Amino acid sequence: MAKYIFVTGGVVSGLGKGITAASLGRLLKARGLKVAAQKLDPYINVDPGTMSPYQHGEVYVTEDGAETDLDLGHYERFIDEDLNKYSNLTTGKVYWSVLNKERKGEYLGHTVQVIPHITNEIKEFVYSVGNHTDADVVITEIGGTIGDIESQPFLEAARQVSLEVGRENCLFIHVTLVPFIKGSDEHKSKPTQHSVKELQGMGIKPDIIVLRADEPLEEEIFDKISLFCNVHTDCVIENTTLPNLYEAPLMLEKQNFSSVVCRSLGLKTKEPDLADWIELVDRIKTRTKTVNIALVGKYVKLHDAYLSVAEALRHAGYVYGTRININWVDSELLTEDNAADTLKDADGIIVPGGFGGRGIEGMIAAVKYARENNIPFFGICLGMQIAVIEYARNVLGYKDANSGEFDESCKHKVIDFMLGQSDEIDKGGTLRLGAYPCIIKKGTTMERLYGKSEITERHRHRYEFNNDYKEELIKSGLNIGGISPDGKLVETVELSERPFYVGVQFHPEFKSRPNKAHPLFKGFIKAAIKNKEI
Repeated sequence: MAKYIFVTGGVVSGLGKGITAASLGRLLKARGLKVAAQKLDPYINVDPGTMSPYQHGEVYVTEDGAETDLDLGHYERFIDEDLNKYSNLTTGKVYWSVLNKERKGEYLGHTVQVIPHITNEIKEFVYSVGNHTDADVVITEIGGTIGDIESQPFLEAARQVSLEVGRENCLFIHVTLVPFIKGSDEHKSKPTQHSVKELQGMGIKPDIIVLRADEPLEEEIFDKISLFCNVHTDCVIENTTLPNLYEAPLMLEKQNFSSVVCRSLGLKTKEPDLADWIELVDRIKTRTKTVNIALVGKYVKLHDAYLSVAEALRHAGYVYGTRININWVDSELLTEDNAADTLKDADGIIVPGGFGGRGIEGMIAAVKYARENNIPFFGICLGMQIAVIEYARNVLGYKDANSGEFDESCKHKVIDFMLGQSDEIDKGGTLRLGAYPCIIKKGTTMERLYGKSEITERHRHRYEFNNDYKEELIKSGLNIGGISPDGKLVETVELSERPFYVGVQFHPEFKSRPNKAHPLFKGFIKAAIKNKEI
């Protein structure tokens, strides 16, 4: 049977539970185990698909079209396994399912309660990811912080799982903060002790405690936490702040993290083969060049809103030994008048995804500047649509060209609703979501970079290129690089004679890995490096 690992957090949020879970997944995979990962989120939203990026960061999309928490991006990047709809659960989904079952009479008139009905729903979900992936180990991160009201049903469900599968098949890892008090010049273990006590009050005894700190901890801290929190000394693991998050698995393994986990779960495996990861970290540390990439978006005040895009840019930089200096440009503040001054140092310009009309004119100004000055340009989802709008306005001469999303009454809607989409349908879970095939046209930048005639990429959008303008745009020089297999949907546009000027309707950032950079991001960064050298 599968082994189950639960990762919880204490003291404060934002400690890096996701990175800890992802790092462990990488280490266990390096030992030859098949690993599945999932995130349980206590918020009541059904999924993050309709949540503000300012509150939640990016929405990560899986191959099968689930809109999920951004931590799943960390899992996929570290473990290099495609996750699915069984990888993210929210309180909203739990109650939605339970209430629908109650309406159908599936509970046979019983009073519906948190225990057992809500917890049974959570447990069913936890078990399902292992059943659908045939995993040896299922790593489940429980969102929030110990003591949160919202987290209690998830913690209770995890406690019940440990009882049902047996403690020899279940492991609890608790990540806590060890603060440094400048006045007394020492780290404090008391918050960790209180957090563990709170967790024990929920019936859960942590097997491993991971200590988050900005600086290395004193030896006595480990001894104290081992004694007061009732864990073995080697089960107290230090997780210090690192210059690069991909160093985390190696740092944790130096403290025998995966060995302790395997010992606790009775897993007999080979020693971890981390040669490729060590080589990756060495490449990261020995980068000698730098390029400046202007990321023009509307959510730049919270960088997590574009987390996968930023990571994919860095992955490409690792290939070329180059540091990626991202200049976060607020599209609301960008105009045609200040674009040249704002973007003058950019070696490449990227416009990522987004929704709504705010900041659109600034993005159009950025794309115009890139096109007219031969700056490598990469448009993703909304960024591709912006490229089409800009081209229609300034090359075709349709000054009112726009998207139906931003101006329903405009005469030239070069971007409009996809077939079956409208303002009337519910917003949640109704976009074009997940992996779809794309046929690549010969002689294009797309073919040069992918080296194949058909690809599959993940989507998340409601609006699409308006085919009424297809022939006119092609004749004027905007090439179509990729289409859907039935020929009905334009998936990519480009200026093929340029080193890199590409817009894609899909989200390639979701398939980039630190040691397997995505071909489009590699092509973009390579063009940016050459542009800097001119």
